[in-house]
Amino acid sequence: MSAKHRNDRLALLFIGALLTGFFLVGPVESLAARGHGGKEHGSGQARERERHDGDEFLDSRYRHDRYYPKRGFVLRSLPRTSHEFIHNSRRYRFAAGIWYRHEGARFIVATPPFGLIIPFLPPYYTTVWIGNLPYYYANEVYYLRRDAGYAVVAPPQDEALPTPPVAVEKFFIYPREGQSEKQQADDRYACHMWAVSQTTYDPTQPPTDATASPASLKQKRDDYQRAMAACLEGRGYTVK
Repeated sequence: MSAKHRNDRLALLFIGALLTGFFLVGPVESLAARGHGGKEHGSGQARERERHDGDEFLDSRYRHDRYYPKRGFVLRSLPRTSHEFIHNSRRYRFAAGIWYRHEGARFIVATPPFGLIIPFLPPYYTTVWIGNLPYYYANEVYYLRRDAGYAVVAPPQDEALPTPPVAVEKFFIYPREGQSEKQQADDRYACHMWAVSQTTYDPTQPPTDATASPASLKQKRDDYQRAMAACLEGRGYTVK
């Protein structure tokens, strides 16, 4: 066989090997891509099942209706927005209503200890009224307002009527200047205290005058609402 024929034969064998590799590898890669695409781009219900099966639970108490990772779930890194708190010499991290405990280089989803105080509430929480006392609830954890912030507390014993009193005012507040969660909580509390001092009316407490007429109470609520809105708007918020 001449050298030319041998070279032609080798070239044909090389091209055939390349084509064989293409037809063998190509479909595998295409299938993998389709499998990934099916997971990412499937129906919304399918994505919900994939996201929440096994590692998360739906906290539906008080119609809170949010998903959280289960206690004991392990992570190696945390969101950038997490904050560190120390209680009884133990370090905890907090982000989006989820508590983590340091375990070496890992972080374990945990239950915060009673008495731990944070300067702001989770971004999503449900206000639960027990009598005339507001509790703030998220991810199976209860918080109460304290001078230094919000304390993790034991679940209230009386949960029969977790409904707000009629006097409670609701505000829709938008931070125009991009205020942080901590700043929003601090500003809202400061404005609440200022509005109470200006109007002698506190919507989180029962009326001090049991004989006050409905018209008188309405006037006090209106005055409180105006004072609260004016204070928040002066601190860079839009209030509705």
